[in-house]
Amino acid sequence: MDWYTPPGETLLMRANAAFATGVAPRVAGLRSFRDGERHDIEADLGWPPGPGFTPRDKVDRAGVRAIDIVLLGIPRLLNMVANVAAPSGSPFGEPSGPGEPQESENEVDDFPVMWADPGTTARTLPWQLDLARRPKKYRTEFVLTDQRLLVLGVDAAAVAPAPAEELWQLPRDSVAAIERMRFSQNGSDVRIRFTDGSWTRWKVGEAGKLVGRFRGERRPVTEDALTPQQRERIAALVAAPPLHVARSVGKALPVTEPPLLESLPDGTVAVELRVPLSNGTEQTVNRYLSPSGTDVMPKDDSQ
Repeated sequence: MDWYTPPGETLLMRANAAFATGVAPRVAGLRSFRDGERHDIEADLGWPPGPGFTPRDKVDRAGVRAIDIVLLGIPRLLNMVANVAAPSGSPFGEPSGPGEPQESENEVDDFPVMWADPGTTARTLPWQLDLARRPKKYRTEFVLTDQRLLVLGVDAAAVAPAPAEELWQLPRDSVAAIERMRFSQNGSDVRIRFTDGSWTRWKVGEAGKLVGRFRGERRPVTEDALTPQQRERIAALVAAPPLHVARSVGKALPVTEPPLLESLPDGTVAVELRVPLSNGTEQTVNRYLSPSGTDVMPKDDSQ
């Protein structure tokens, strides 16, 4: 691992992250930066030049179907890249369409990923979170610990492996809430609200897990705390992971590490199984098991 928490600080989660991108026809592929009166503040941030924000008119929206197709392909592409380059395996899951808008003014007519008056926390976020500004082989990751929220920068184009750079950090008690924004590709968007009233919207790997861990609704458990049926089902998953691997990626190898287990409020156990591949990478299999050991969809709001 290329970044470690200091002594006395506990790592809760680390995954890929970037500013989110609109999916509604008027704002598909776009993002904006606003103050509390919805003024455009992009030019005030002192960042490298970006594409700007110009919502589409009715004529332009007619061509968004092609953009939708591209958006549907993004999760598969990101998974492929993550399997090759990232330590955390497949972060974005299988493609699925967006849900219903929660806030039309911020998801259909406009798409702010930064809502920040002068001097507020959201204005301090690093420009590298913007996919349109950073180098193509550069990625950003969030880190959640018991004390801080951080953004790391990773240069995948570096000739020699370099440690991740700390681009930004904030004390945990300066984060008021992290909520799931379901009107997004794969439901992978979250809104992070800061205690000063500013907020930001990110696309992250495993959004539900981030929300659950921030709220304390997902707690690590060991197998001895599970029901016999759950333990039996987990043993079957380890012995024969339900995973299809393309030839170009490699073949699945026997699982050697125990799965990561977390308890959800309704008694469901979240199982994260890391499957090593013959090309030296790994893929992640996620399952949610009821007390009877059957596959279920989690009922907590974070998923």
